[in-house]
Amino acid sequence: MDKKMQLLITAPLAATLFCIFLTTSRAADCTAGNEGDAITVDLNGRGHFTSVQKAIDSVPSGNSKWITIRVNPGTYKELVTIPLEKPCIFLQGKGRHLTTIAFDSHQQTDTSATFTSNPDNIVVQGITFKNSFNRYWKQTDPPIVQALAARVYGDKCVFLQCGFLGVQDTVWDVQGRHLYDSCYIEGAVDFIFGGGQSFFQDCNMNVTVSLPPYNLRDGIVTAQGREEPHERSGFFFERGAVFGVGKFLLGRAYRRYSTVVFHKTKLAAGVAPEGWDAWTYKGH
Repeated sequence: MDKKMQLLITAPLAATLFCIFLTTSRAADCTAGNEGDAITVDLNGRGHFTSVQKAIDSVPSGNSKWITIRVNPGTYKELVTIPLEKPCIFLQGKGRHLTTIAFDSHQQTDTSATFTSNPDNIVVQGITFKNSFNRYWKQTDPPIVQALAARVYGDKCVFLQCGFLGVQDTVWDVQGRHLYDSCYIEGAVDFIFGGGQSFFQDCNMNVTVSLPPYNLRDGIVTAQGREEPHERSGFFFERGAVFGVGKFLLGRAYRRYSTVVFHKTKLAAGVAPEGWDAWTYKGH
């Protein structure tokens, strides 16, 4: 076991201290759990459950101790939701290339996410979340629609070495403070959006705007939703890279005070010279 994993198991929330956006929180921290209480999910029946959702359902409501759910390799075709009353879960896959949760829900932004996390204090490592709906889109199909891979609400949530695959609105970073460390995020239009206060460290963003079968005209990476000047929300990208095929913007103003910073991030030649779009907030 490497040092990073040891740290994660003994103090899963320590990683959030690196987030430069941290402010005073009302989210209560979790107490240490018993490693022997870990739950295993395995598609072939070699664990406690064959479904990730059923494993989450088994966690007691009002839980205040860290509970580890280990998800063995495989593609789990299901919608997964962590309810508000079940914080302090460490969802641990075997690596983003090995453990995948996939579904093809679409149309409604608030119901289409393959993975939804509602409570505070959630840690996820080594899992890819995929919405497969638009990924098989053809020019003869209806227009590309919202089809989320993940929707994150709670405060102090951490994603380590995870993958997020979609086309439009891949990651809805709704609200709260979140850390995405060494993640891979793929999409074409507004594929990182929302009103979260989030730090993306060493993440790679792949803009698929001009790849078949999409062949869209322009791509957009972010659509941040800060609504008022006093709000402490925004997206901060430290290092990592933005790359892809075709022309794309780094972001557009989803709300009046949208805030996005890229610092020491490698930007591909496909970034449009203007960089950003004020959208409906030109002049503000």
